[in-house]
Amino acid sequence: MNKAMKGFTLIELVVVITILGILAAFAIPRFANLEVEARIAAVQGLAGSVRSGATLAHSLSLAQGLAPADPVSMEGTPVAMANRYPTAAAIEATLVDRTGFDFAGGVFEKQGATDPTACSVTYVAAPAGGSPAISVDVSDC
Repeated sequence: MNKAMKGFTLIELVVVITILGILAAFAIPRFANLEVEARIAAVQGLAGSVRSGATLAHSLSLAQGLAPADPVSMEGTPVAMANRYPTAAAIEATLVDRTGFDFAGGVFEKQGATDPTACSVTYVAAPAGGSPAISVDVSDC
């Protein structure tokens, strides 16, 4: 009686498992690196939001004809101003959401980074007649 054989041989299974192991060895480092890239993108995105918030506050100050140090109201929140731009302590008030970041004195540090101080956005208030300085550090995210 001839029975038709069904299934895979042991050698076929070993070859498939070996190929899957090789593919996993190349794929895992790529997925691990995506976490760092995601933190970098989040920091750069926040930097754009900080720039936009400062520009919007500046525009409101000019449009309302306020004095350089008069506060503006954004979404009902008063924002302290200096030289028609938000102060370093008040820049946070221009943002709707800063989830994932710690804020202190004009510096936003990314939570979960290897070194949060080296994965940050720094806002320095505008000098007289100038604009604020916004720097991004992603050297150790």
